[in-house]
Amino acid sequence: MAEPAPRWRSKRWRMADGAGTDMGPSRVIPIRLTPCDVPRYGPRPAAARGTPNGYMVLRRGVRPGPPPGERAVLHLRVIAPPDQSSAVVDLLGGDPGVTHLVVLPGAARLPRGDLVLCDVVRERADAILHDLQRLGVEAHGGIAADDVELTLSAAADRAAKEVPGSGADAVVWDEVAAKTGEQTELSATYLVLIVVATMIAGIGVLLDQPILIVGAMVVGPEFGPLAALCVALLRRRPAIIGRSVQALAVGFLAAMLATVLSTWALTAAGLVNRGMLLADRPLTDFIWRPDALSWVVGLLAGVAGMLSLTSKKSGSLVGVLISVTTVPAAANVAVAVAYGVWQEAAGSALQLVINLCAIVLSGLATLAVQQLSWWRLSRRFRRRTARADGAGR
Repeated sequence: MAEPAPRWRSKRWRMADGAGTDMGPSRVIPIRLTPCDVPRYGPRPAAARGTPNGYMVLRRGVRPGPPPGERAVLHLRVIAPPDQSSAVVDLLGGDPGVTHLVVLPGAARLPRGDLVLCDVVRERADAILHDLQRLGVEAHGGIAADDVELTLSAAADRAAKEVPGSGADAVVWDEVAAKTGEQTELSATYLVLIVVATMIAGIGVLLDQPILIVGAMVVGPEFGPLAALCVALLRRRPAIIGRSVQALAVGFLAAMLATVLSTWALTAAGLVNRGMLLADRPLTDFIWRPDALSWVVGLLAGVAGMLSLTSKKSGSLVGVLISVTTVPAAANVAVAVAYGVWQEAAGSALQLVINLCAIVLSGLATLAVQQLSWWRLSRRFRRRTARADGAGR
């Protein structure tokens, strides 16, 4: 009786000795498909064609690779002037963190030069960009970097193993500076967002509604200038420091003024009144009662915010926005001023100052620690590479 045709599992390895273990000499592993994976009589996977009875032969040391896209790489596009092209190619080709190097002589037209393409693991991206700028490539050429969402390459896997650190934790300082620098612009969109957020928070204060407070925290755009201020202080960029402070000062002043006017308008319409502010508000009175925990929350939020900004874990940034009491404090100041409740206005202003200072201090400290740790990793990597080059000679 003929053996039934095997059905194939195309997505997952099933190893007799467990996934990821050294299998020793050649082993024969049956790879079968469940009915939901592919059609019953579909073609065999290419890796199993020609193997006896639908079995796949795995050799010693062959293990399944990481899931697709797990390697964090940057795609670099460099336009190198003709007199610098060889130096650029030597620099990129000699770094173990660089892969998929492509050189197109004379391909660039504006500016003229050679087009050099490559992928760089994030752990080495900052050092590579620094070395390219040290060569002066950007003066007469250009450097562009893009995040690569999917990389299916054994060469990229090898490059990631050659360099120290984790791609998820790697900091590309030029990328961070570009990301935060654009958020210091005092644009109409920024002003509208911070005004709307503060007005929403003002209504939430009067109604003692935490949901409105949380919504206002998410809408508020103030973390962008705060992050830019931290980066500019670390990298000593006076121009960006000035723009960040200007965006924060003008934004909060405009938002509080608009909230005062909106509170008067809502009071005239009979929708809110002074008694709502003076009433017992157990869910939102923490806004104008700062204490030591205000410092703790602000410091922790600054750490989390900087980590989410400098790494690829940007999903946690929303939680950071919700945890800090900046927009609600500004709203409470405005509502209290509108009704002449000066004690609440003073307490809310102090809460606002505490949160702003705590975020900047902890954010700056976080960036400094990251810079120091990656500097030490880079120095260790350079020493190891120098020893390897010396041994090779």
